[in-house]
Amino acid sequence: MSTHRSLPKSGSGHFHNGDSDEEMILPPNANETTSLMIPDDSIPRYMTASPIPSARIYNDSIPKDNWILFKVRSKYYLPILQWLPLYNSNLLLGDLIAGLTLSCLLIPQGLSYATALCKIDAVHGLYAIAFPAITYAIFGMSRQMSVGPEATLSLLVGSSIAQQQNSSLPGDYAIDPLAWACLMTLFVGLFTFLLGLFRLGFLDSLMSRALLRGFITGVALVVMLQQSITLLGLVKISEEAGISEASSSIDRFFFLIRHCNEAHVLTAKVSAVSVAFLLGMRVAKSKLPKYKWIQLFPEVLLTVIVSILLTNYYDWDLKGLGILGDIQSDGIPWPSIPLFPARKHMKDLLVTSAMIAVIGFVESVVIAKTYSSRHNYSVSANRELVALGVANIVSGLFQGIPAYGSVARSKINDRAGARTQMACMIAGIFALLAIFFLLPCFYYLPKSVLSAIIFVAVLSLLAELPEDLHFIFKLGAWRDLALLSITFLATIIISLEFGTMIAVTLSLILTIKETSYPRISIMGRVKGTNNKFRPIKDDPEEVEHLEDVLIIKVEEPLYFANTGQLKDRLRRLEQFGDMSVHPSESPRLGESSYAIFDVDNMPYIDASAVQILYEIVEAYHARNVEVYFVRLREKPMELFERSGLLDLVGKDHLFRRVPDAIEEIEKDMLNRGVVVQ
Repeated sequence: MSTHRSLPKSGSGHFHNGDSDEEMILPPNANETTSLMIPDDSIPRYMTASPIPSARIYNDSIPKDNWILFKVRSKYYLPILQWLPLYNSNLLLGDLIAGLTLSCLLIPQGLSYATALCKIDAVHGLYAIAFPAITYAIFGMSRQMSVGPEATLSLLVGSSIAQQQNSSLPGDYAIDPLAWACLMTLFVGLFTFLLGLFRLGFLDSLMSRALLRGFITGVALVVMLQQSITLLGLVKISEEAGISEASSSIDRFFFLIRHCNEAHVLTAKVSAVSVAFLLGMRVAKSKLPKYKWIQLFPEVLLTVIVSILLTNYYDWDLKGLGILGDIQSDGIPWPSIPLFPARKHMKDLLVTSAMIAVIGFVESVVIAKTYSSRHNYSVSANRELVALGVANIVSGLFQGIPAYGSVARSKINDRAGARTQMACMIAGIFALLAIFFLLPCFYYLPKSVLSAIIFVAVLSLLAELPEDLHFIFKLGAWRDLALLSITFLATIIISLEFGTMIAVTLSLILTIKETSYPRISIMGRVKGTNNKFRPIKDDPEEVEHLEDVLIIKVEEPLYFANTGQLKDRLRRLEQFGDMSVHPSESPRLGESSYAIFDVDNMPYIDASAVQILYEIVEAYHARNVEVYFVRLREKPMELFERSGLLDLVGKDHLFRRVPDAIEEIEKDMLNRGVVVQ
């Protein structure tokens, strides 16, 4: 084994990190650049003998020919070119079962969301299944995600239509609900596509879980209150009482309390049986995950078929039970751009479309990442945005409503055996078959059953709320609880759109707030030592401040976004030594004559941050404070030189260890006649 010599201290051969308790002995062949890359308290493996051989990089796999390069790249941008040529019969069985299982759930849901939430013809819910599902199978990367209409997003579309209709004055331009819904879907797709095109897939991380949970919980209660009127057969009475799609959830709640005794008995019975059966099967599936036949049981389709047969046989439609009736359809429509509304309505349409795009892609990207991690394959958030954007553009052109990934449906798709995007494509093909051949079969489908399907579907949105609340109380995360409550109350009390805007706005504000604060801390000396330094905030009882010396550790790269408040935070640390101390208190530290910046964790810096540092150093010099920099890396060093900051600081004020800077300060104190303890 080779031996390493310690370099003399005067040559800065000893290497020390401010957080480390021990010095590092470098090998004789290690230069300064190499030493800056060495982790604390260890010698890199590549500097010692190792039985593990070096890894080989296979550069031969890089395509040289342009045509070959095009084919390789096209598999990334069109994932179907990657998985379809490798498809075999072993995969087909699982995908076929999953696609059929999805269809049994998707088709009734599509009918429900279009009629009960968007208030347009039921067939447009099927268009929103067929075209987005097939399109996503071509462009999408997730093998388990089910793309189709969602209750939350469909309710936003329906609420937007209702608001426009109720805000119109007599003689004003009357919007066409179908054109509005299709145009909104088109813009949702465009917004989502542009987010992916400009590589903004990281935005899914900006939506706080607490904010999203509060919004989703609020939406679930809004939908449940809305559908309860249909479940109890109180639609006509609610219209007479002035309850409309634009009414608040509070109005609907008090209406249900006052008029629940007037419920239509037959409708209420059909609703109660449907909800009980669907809920019972959902509970059975969650309690018995090992029994695959239970997981694949099509309870939604069975509920639809049985209710249609019973309504037809017993003439329940003649006894006051509302049915779906004729579904007008001429097959597959020609792709077309919907009619644009008057200019004054465009702002509302664009704002709502943008909110739908943000909420839809956040949930979808989370689903895609979850199942890619579970099944060990990779997905790109940007590629998913492009795929979902194209899927919604196609849906808008073919008169569909917005379609994104669904947590519940994706879980069913995975359990049913989906292993490729073929399962999603098969579900879309079955929706096309339903459009051509099955629409007359839905004539006697009770509207209360459609509402029951929606009611049970949104209950799943509440499933994770108790777990999230328990976690919040367990950690004492009161800020998260406040955010959850704000978005929930805004959605319930004011409106769905306001709740959406609050959730998105607060997420952006919190992100900007957190990134705008530079992470810096004051370092102190470990008691009883001379060369061990740690952040004082980590252990105030064991770490002490140095008299007349301030050691500032910069814990992240500095750039324009996080240096705006660097001066203020630095001044506050100078006075109190800790950001947790309220600024109204008296300063706890005296003025320092020396300042040491430990910038080991600052691998890069931009021009704005260099300018701020220049001003900070000038201000220190104006107060006769000497400034030192420790472990300045190569890239920041270049900007320091070009900006003149290095000349301002002085090359003799650059050190590779905090103890080295302390030794220089002690010498300077002796030269000044200051007594050093």
